[in-house]
Amino acid sequence: MKAVKILFLTLLFSLISFAPIHKFYVSVSQIEYVSEKQSVQIIMRIFIEDLENLLRKRYDSEITLNESEKESQINEYINQYLSSKVLFEINNELKKFNFLGKEYEDDIVFCYLEIENVSKIKDFKITNNLFFDVFDEQQNIIKTNINSEKESFVLTSQKNKAEVHFKP
Repeated sequence: MKAVKILFLTLLFSLISFAPIHKFYVSVSQIEYVSEKQSVQIIMRIFIEDLENLLRKRYDSEITLNESEKESQINEYINQYLSSKVLFEINNELKKFNFLGKEYEDDIVFCYLEIENVSKIKDFKITNNLFFDVFDEQQNIIKTNINSEKESFVLTSQKNKAEVHFKP
């Protein structure tokens, strides 16, 4: 019996050791409409390593995402990148978001965005092109909670838009 276990473990180890390591390329955006504040609040979760590599390629080869003296510059780079890759349309009108800041937790960076002065939402659209030009396998998961209705979408480079329509 012990010999069978050893043989099984040896076979399993040899199969695993030659298997390619697959990395997931994903971001998750939680979007919530807070009617009392007339604002759309967005939390984007992005892998630190992916964002750091992208910022190094595009803006500053020496950048490191951690609590450092360069935080205001890092925030500007992140805001620039997000503004160029993520678009929000509310009631058929393009809306700009405010980048409120970020936090690091383990291997994730949480980016906080807000769209102000939104009195009601009949139509909501998001175009999310984060990392599509960098990673072929990238997926951007969108979770919305608007007008007490929850929806989820998985966006890819072939389908980079999500739409939600509400009855008046």
